[in-house]
Amino acid sequence: MQVVDRETVLSRLAFKPLIAALGDMFRDGCVAPVRHHHAIAATEAVGGADLLLMPAWQHGRHIGIKIVTVFPDNALQALPAVMASYVLLDGQTGQPRAFIDGEALTVRRTAAASALAAGYLARAEAKSLTMIGTGAMAPHLIDAHAAQRPLEIVRVWGRSPAKAAALVAQMQDRPFQVELAEDRQAAVRAADIVSCATLSKTPLVEGDWLQPGTHVDLVGAFKADMRESDDMVMTRGRIFVDTRPGALAEAGDLLLAFAAGAVGKADIAGDLFELCRGQVSGRRQDDEITVFKSVGTALEDLAAAILVTKN
Repeated sequence: MQVVDRETVLSRLAFKPLIAALGDMFRDGCVAPVRHHHAIAATEAVGGADLLLMPAWQHGRHIGIKIVTVFPDNALQALPAVMASYVLLDGQTGQPRAFIDGEALTVRRTAAASALAAGYLARAEAKSLTMIGTGAMAPHLIDAHAAQRPLEIVRVWGRSPAKAAALVAQMQDRPFQVELAEDRQAAVRAADIVSCATLSKTPLVEGDWLQPGTHVDLVGAFKADMRESDDMVMTRGRIFVDTRPGALAEAGDLLLAFAAGAVGKADIAGDLFELCRGQVSGRRQDDEITVFKSVGTALEDLAAAILVTKN
């Protein structure tokens, strides 16, 4: 059995081939039940947490399962909020084939899914990105979008200016300019693509800030009470999701907008299956605002794990 550590995962999952592998898997399909989501009660030592179990398989070929924990208080100990492990099994015998660093797998496949969607939804000439959030996902989202669009400038905003500045410093070797954004509204207004990856429960992107032609990439909110966008983002934008079952079960950005009566299920224009299979159109005109909401799917993990073990 292979044991694949973090650095090996990152080195084997370059974004262009990973984006292509995800596109192939969304076109071909696999069995990927909606993830099991279990709340772990708070204790005196640890705040509330979540356990996620994400299986997927291709009959007779591969079986995979990701085990994920989300401990929001980990930041107090300088630890990631999200930790994960992935096990890839033989689809004919069930024999374990690989044990893979799940955190690295998750950040890469999540960022690649956003870039896959942006390939259909962002303007082809998009040159500016505003990144909202400074956690583990942020640098991967920036690099993934840069693999799909000719980015020239990236602006980074975070609740902690120190963390935002650290991320900017970390990315100074990129072939595009990366700078600190002190004014979130101004940074959103200036962006061709806005990407969010936070655990926010209050909107960080407001619909009246969006300029015509903006693409909004909402990654972070994965529970029904979380949101990164206000209702106007949804009413102004043409909405796409990674998978309908996952989004309708967990995407707070959508569910809260539904509850407010701003939009409804019928306003979801398509998902990644439909986009990759050519069943729905992506961006239709340059001044259209598009919104992509992802909550993650085990299909993406399986595609990434297969790619990792092919090297």
